[in-house]
Amino acid sequence: MISQRISAALRSKAGSTLSRIPASGLASVHGVGSSQLPDDDGANPGANDFILSVLQSVPSQRDAKAYLKSFGPRPTKPQQPIPPSKLPDLTLPPLPVPVSTTAAPIPPLPNTLPVIASILNPVQRHTALVKFQGPFTDRQLESVARGMVYLEKLGLTSVIVVELDDWVRGEPDERARILQETRRVVEALEAQGARARPLTEAVVRLGPHPGEQDVVAQDVIETHTMPEDLIQLRSALRSGEIPVLSPLARDSFLRMVRVEANDVIAGLTRGMAEVAKLDAEKAESAEESKPGDDLDLTPMRLMIINREGGIPSYARDGLPHLLVNVQAEYDYIRETYRHSAWDAMTPTALPNLRLARTCLAHMPPSSSAVVVSHRSPRSLIANLLTNRPAQSSSLPPAALLTGSRRLTRDTPTLIRHGLGMRILRNVQDIDRDKLTYLMEQSFGKTLDQEAFYARLEKRLDFVIVAGDYAGAAIVTHEGPEGGSISYLDKFAVLPAHQGDGTVDFLFVALHDESFGLGRGRGSRPRLA
Repeated sequence: MISQRISAALRSKAGSTLSRIPASGLASVHGVGSSQLPDDDGANPGANDFILSVLQSVPSQRDAKAYLKSFGPRPTKPQQPIPPSKLPDLTLPPLPVPVSTTAAPIPPLPNTLPVIASILNPVQRHTALVKFQGPFTDRQLESVARGMVYLEKLGLTSVIVVELDDWVRGEPDERARILQETRRVVEALEAQGARARPLTEAVVRLGPHPGEQDVVAQDVIETHTMPEDLIQLRSALRSGEIPVLSPLARDSFLRMVRVEANDVIAGLTRGMAEVAKLDAEKAESAEESKPGDDLDLTPMRLMIINREGGIPSYARDGLPHLLVNVQAEYDYIRETYRHSAWDAMTPTALPNLRLARTCLAHMPPSSSAVVVSHRSPRSLIANLLTNRPAQSSSLPPAALLTGSRRLTRDTPTLIRHGLGMRILRNVQDIDRDKLTYLMEQSFGKTLDQEAFYARLEKRLDFVIVAGDYAGAAIVTHEGPEGGSISYLDKFAVLPAHQGDGTVDFLFVALHDESFGLGRGRGSRPRLA
């Protein structure tokens, strides 16, 4: 019954160009019967493929709640009651009573019509920055464009920047090729039923952000954008169109020059986030919302669609990483490339990882980046609905290489901003005040500090600390001397960090450090 409701809800919305899928999903979650949702037995193959893509993502209840929190109807502000003294007297004299009437009784209207509910409670729309890293064949581009249309139906509007790996800087027909590829992407999107707008004028400026000219840092963004530069982009988004940008920037003489798509995306990420913050401040002071206010310019996702697939992993012999915590793993991954041939095989992997690191620093903590092959367009839907990797990265290698969802070169890599990880092996190294606060906030109980830390003095194996005690995994020795096993004693994450990937990163670090909890220490192999 539940799957029928979900399918019916998706069918009723799959053919619409409006982003109302989340409202239908919300209705099905709240138990709207299938009789209240229209059936469409004549759904086209594209609609059926969209439904299948959503159902195959297999979101959990927590994933569904997180999705609806971001894309569901926003809470409405209670209206201020009008004082009785200001109300006009609208009392009318009584009408004469007719002698007889033959009028049929008017049937009562339903409480809320779906269309009215959709208008009164608009679905929140968010943006994603997407890099089309071609060249793609017509069929490949068609598949990728279909994925963008599916995301738009789910409330995520893409801002696309085109890039071709075979572009040569300074070639005679460089500008013509850029414009041709931009229009080609627009035509592919429109062929899938979307509305798209080519933006062939530069929306970013060369040079660091004003106020950062003298800053020397590794991740200084080489481009920036100002609010007035985003007028055309905002116009396209508010008109329900997908903006498709050429990789161009303006120099100090206002000339348009060809730049890397990564530079355009990095500058846009910060600029859109800053404009969204200004919009939020204006909305708080405004009494009424204006049309188009349901569009949040803050990028929620960064999507890099290429021909190479995910970021290669040293531990998996070149197969992709499933989940990357850039705060803790970026330097290590970069070092592995220096001792391998991947730089020649996948030359854009490290630049893409660097782009994700730069962009995620300006995006919300719950945001993520995904590096995915054009062969896996459905992974984009799964990433939006679940914000999790395709497989758990803590699974043993044998499990990742077998089954219908086994790891392949085209498996996407999910990247989160994450937190730094530390391993503490002595109780003296633990910040007791911060750990106590973490435990009490996570479990909602008062910690018996004296007994707890006295036991850790005797039993502690190690503690994995995420960030500044945003989360922690405490492992102890349990059992008799000589035959003790490692036991996960406590696993705690601050409520503010639940849902931002901290839990996943702690489990991955726990797996890497312990290999298998419950095994005797002598039988636990050491991971390289």
